[in-house]
Amino acid sequence: MKKTVWIIIIAVVVIIGGWLWSSYNSLVSANEAVDNQWAQVETQYQRRFDLIPNLVAAVKGAMSQEQKVFDDLAAARANYSGAQTVNDKAAAATQVESSLGRLIAVMENYPQLKSIDAVQTLMAQLEGTENRISVERSRFNDQVQNFNVMIKRLPTNIIAGWFGFTAKTYFQVPTAAATAPAVNLQINQ
Repeated sequence: MKKTVWIIIIAVVVIIGGWLWSSYNSLVSANEAVDNQWAQVETQYQRRFDLIPNLVAAVKGAMSQEQKVFDDLAAARANYSGAQTVNDKAAAATQVESSLGRLIAVMENYPQLKSIDAVQTLMAQLEGTENRISVERSRFNDQVQNFNVMIKRLPTNIIAGWFGFTAKTYFQVPTAAATAPAVNLQINQ
């Protein structure tokens, strides 16, 4: 009888230990998946940032009176470079998008720019990059959702609490980004 009780106790301890081990490893994997997906978002941001100076250089000569747009874009890129957290980087990326939107709006109103091959090529690459960023952000939010659900469900939430796993923040576009940028195309003579 004693031997059977010990076998049952050992079996229960092994089962609980295996469950703890498995749950912890699942949380680590989900956490790493979120971090990896954010790295994919940043890779696309870097691609965008690599294209922007080339686009600006191609357009700058034809649009010298639009210096503020170029300055805003440079400042937004600098803010992103200095951002440390995911939330700060997301906010800085939104600032870049806003500045880039103003540049694109200005460019669309300059017919001579549309005929420059370099500008057309860079715009096509930039549009492709923007699509990639959108896809990667969506995947990031999916990974965040999976992780957040995992750490909130019973009984994994207990293990998540023990080991300090906390909810991740979704990528959200600020409400100000929903407003189209105003572009003043007056040419000073």
